Amino acid sequence: MKSLYVLALPILLSACVGNDTLDVAPADIVDPLIGTDFTGNTYPGAQMPRGMVQLSPDNGLPGWDRISGYYYPDSTIAGFSHTHLSGVGAGDMYDISFMPVMLPVRKAEAPLGIHSRFSHDSEEASAGYYKVTLSDYDIDVELTATSRTGIQRYTFRRSGPAAVILNLAKAMNWDSVTSAQVKMVNAEELSGHRFSTGWARDQRVYFRTRFSRSPDSVRIEPNGVAWCYFTPNVGDKIIVATALSGVSEDGAAKNLQAEAPKDDFDGYLKLAKESWNSELSVVKVHSSDNARLRTFYTALYHTLICPTIYCDVDGRYFGPDKQVHSSGVNANYSTFSLWDTYRALHPLLTIISPRRNGDMALSLMEFYNQSGRLPVWNMWGGETDMMIGYHAVPVIVDAVMKKSAPIDPYEALEACMATSNIDDYRGIGLYKELGYVPYDVDDPYCQDNWSLSRTLEYAYDDYCIAKLAQFLDRKDVAREYMERAKNYTNVYNPNTTWMQPRDSRGEWLPNFSPDDYTTYICESNGWQYFWSVQHDVDGLIRLTGGKEKFVAKLDSMFSYVPKLNEGLPIFSTGMIGQYAHGNEPSHHVAYLYNKVEQPWKAQKLVRKILTELYNDTPAGICGNDDCGQMSAWYAFGAMGFYPLDPVSGEYELVTPLFDKVEIQQLSGSVFTILAPGAEAGDKPYIKSVKVNGQPYAKSYITHDMITAGATVELELTDSEGVVWY
Repeated sequence: MKSLYVLALPILLSACVGNDTLDVAPADIVDPLIGTDFTGNTYPGAQMPRGMVQLSPDNGLPGWDRISGYYYPDSTIAGFSHTHLSGVGAGDMYDISFMPVMLPVRKAEAPLGIHSRFSHDSEEASAGYYKVTLSDYDIDVELTATSRTGIQRYTFRRSGPAAVILNLAKAMNWDSVTSAQVKMVNAEELSGHRFSTGWARDQRVYFRTRFSRSPDSVRIEPNGVAWCYFTPNVGDKIIVATALSGVSEDGAAKNLQAEAPKDDFDGYLKLAKESWNSELSVVKVHSSDNARLRTFYTALYHTLICPTIYCDVDGRYFGPDKQVHSSGVNANYSTFSLWDTYRALHPLLTIISPRRNGDMALSLMEFYNQSGRLPVWNMWGGETDMMIGYHAVPVIVDAVMKKSAPIDPYEALEACMATSNIDDYRGIGLYKELGYVPYDVDDPYCQDNWSLSRTLEYAYDDYCIAKLAQFLDRKDVAREYMERAKNYTNVYNPNTTWMQPRDSRGEWLPNFSPDDYTTYICESNGWQYFWSVQHDVDGLIRLTGGKEKFVAKLDSMFSYVPKLNEGLPIFSTGMIGQYAHGNEPSHHVAYLYNKVEQPWKAQKLVRKILTELYNDTPAGICGNDDCGQMSAWYAFGAMGFYPLDPVSGEYELVTPLFDKVEIQQLSGSVFTILAPGAEAGDKPYIKSVKVNGQPYAKSYITHDMITAGATVELELTDSEGVVWY
């Protein structure tokens, strides 16, 4: 058995085989192919941490399985484009696509078009690097990236007429081109833009491309397709560097000059590896299980992909008001999947990357300043209005209260309150008037209705506003929003004992069954959304009739299996009874057992999810990764703690997957969890806890313990039923 240890300084993994030592960088442990099969919807290409460029292969076919552009079961590649979305459920991006070919080309009917076959045997992928052989053309393609520039290296295995095709006209899934232009700047450089609409409305991408050798000739078609012709010899290499900008072609040119001034693929790959190693080495885990390490560090990698940088090297970016602005901090960020990521991704970033997370929170505030409301799901400077709630609120509130963001807290409170009071948006006015969103509301913004879910999500966000008001000693605001946070009680039907949709007259939706997936509940059913009261678990327990009834209902959540002939929606994956780990509303539910003094059930369930619903194969994520939320859940669980209420500063304890976990803090201190025997799994339950050598009798640890570099020691046992607090 190999023994693999992750070291923080130097940034290496030490794999010990007998007396021999093999050094492996953590970036090379990462496998970006994890999540590219089944429902993960991740992409395998090259990117810097949070990079604006996500340079990755596209199979060339549309469809839900191919939302990231790449689906592992496919066997074709039709281009390498520079923007992708990681693990989401709606397809967009795929901007600035290149395809190297030998002539004549292999071409299929639309939508595939010009393409090549490939084999997974020729693929290599690690953090910041991707390689594949286009078998129809005998061309090796390698990809790496800087923050704003994608660098490709083509190696030709045979000589003859060839071309590099830049195709701005190609679009997939929700994306459609509105304007595209390519022009020659000089013998080696192209410039232009691709404007599109779809999920990202009025998306504007500008680019500057430099070839390491001049094309023999260039043919530019009016629809935004450029054929750059070459006559390579065997072994010839061509490097293509392409910088993006959301501001202008000149901005893209400046980004190219600043980040990739030379034709030095290996140099930029080295920088990408160093960057990934630095980020990944913040967390050090000890394990003899290589597959588990690969799963863990790939999950950590996925949490560092987005939100993405959205500004040029000079700080300029295109805002939601269609004006150019300058970022006031290190970088402006976009791609916020907030309905998903407020739950675990942003809480994780406050621990492992607090400064970056603070800049992200400030970017949300800038969006408010430029548009009049906080974003719901924004990318490339625009709002998509995807999903529900106003979940920029918990991200901002958490960053302010943990002091990781350079935000005026009073301005933050103003932005949160203003967004929560847009009465003509998504039923907010009726929510304030009635205490819930009625299901018979006529609101063009109420996508799929989702009235019950809106009520519960608004109530949580209102609680977050109340917490910020308390932090600022704004007692009047705190009282108002804490009262609004109780609105979840208005959709609890004591006769059915479920959260249930109501109409505008107060009548309950008739014939309601918690098993059903309806238009009134967002991507879930009544079982899964019942528990969406992270902010007031004690109140939910009282509504349910006390701990005994609460536990019975919670037990049923994990034991009541859907009927074999019951068709489940595409987002109901990773099922354990009615629990759907593949979708976010379920993510905190297992940890509720800690709140009712049955922590061994949480420990058992979390380990089951970690070990059975995640692995190191392409199908190793049991649902859409959703910009890193699924991966953040795994990272937390594997380390042994989780933020049931993301803004509480408390993290519920479970047994980790590793005997030792260390997290480097900005102060230089190291937070440590020691759990001897955890990896073996034969003692999966916590018997006792010590913090800094002293007995500890709470179900959770705090954020202050983590930042202070506390040492948490878990004594484990094979006996169920132990409560240490």
